[in-house]
Amino acid sequence: MMRIDPITRAKFARFRAMRRGYWSALILGALMLLSLCAELLVNSRALIVVYQGTWHFPTYGAVIPGTVFGEDYAYETNYRDLKGRFQAANQGDWVVMPLIPFNPLEINTYDGEFAPHPPNAGRDHYLGTDVAGRDVAARLVYGFRIAIWFSMALLLSTYVIGIGLGCWMGYRGGWVDLGIQRLIEIWSNVPFLYVIMIVASIVTPGFGLLVSLMVLFGWMGMTWYMRTATYKEAARDYVLAARALGASPTRIIVRHILPNTVSIIVTFIPFSIAGGITALTALDYLGFGLPPPTPSWGELLKQGTDRLDAAWIVSSVVCGLIAILVMVTFVGEAIREAFDPRRQVRYA
Repeated sequence: MMRIDPITRAKFARFRAMRRGYWSALILGALMLLSLCAELLVNSRALIVVYQGTWHFPTYGAVIPGTVFGEDYAYETNYRDLKGRFQAANQGDWVVMPLIPFNPLEINTYDGEFAPHPPNAGRDHYLGTDVAGRDVAARLVYGFRIAIWFSMALLLSTYVIGIGLGCWMGYRGGWVDLGIQRLIEIWSNVPFLYVIMIVASIVTPGFGLLVSLMVLFGWMGMTWYMRTATYKEAARDYVLAARALGASPTRIIVRHILPNTVSIIVTFIPFSIAGGITALTALDYLGFGLPPPTPSWGELLKQGTDRLDAAWIVSSVVCGLIAILVMVTFVGEAIREAFDPRRQVRYA
């Protein structure tokens, strides 16, 4: 069995003692896992179709034309209509639809009504539709999946660069430290938003390009923190002892300095995630983010502010943003309390 040292156990115990942070972490973790299989909860494809004794699972499979189920068209089956037909026929065929039976790109029209449509549980539009007739709840769910995994990709990339470079600056010092400091000072004065605007005017920004641009300008904050922490730890006796024993710089940084600066890294993780979500939302709101019709909280927020008469659009996005950011803040507070170096100190 894996052994956990007493200090780590004490940190986890303190984290669990912060109830709002602990439960917020569980809820956020569950939402992230559920977002990976959002198609099982929000999708216009059926989960299960049983027709004439044959079972079909369309959600993650290939397109099934309507002719397979006795319809008179050869394009993809409309499973909502198919469910209604099976129920009316009552011949033992049945369809299981997701909780929200719409996909985020699907435009829904109703005779005599113009989008946006208000919330209507009878039509399964629990949060209404947007100005194009797309289901707001579906776009919120898929927009959350894009935003949270965007922030996770951004977090991983910026932390790998920032931690590695910051530790190297703090450990080596001298010309290495001064040279990278000057580079950071110059690079931090480049206007990030202008670069985004220029790039967006030349090419259509995608997920990978946006992450790359954000990483290009986002690695400097963690670099400064890790540089300072490494300078402090490099002067400790345990580092001097490791040097005297002939340990390499890489081994000293990885095995000795990083474990004693983990509180800094862990404390900033929730706030970095929140920063990634808000950054993508802001870029999408300004029109420099992911291209339409990609599900996006920022694009939905833009629709809501342009159509305040459709209050369900803006209120849905604002409530979603507030809920996620508040939970992330609670998690950050709990982690900061649990990893407070004044409570647990480790020298190795």
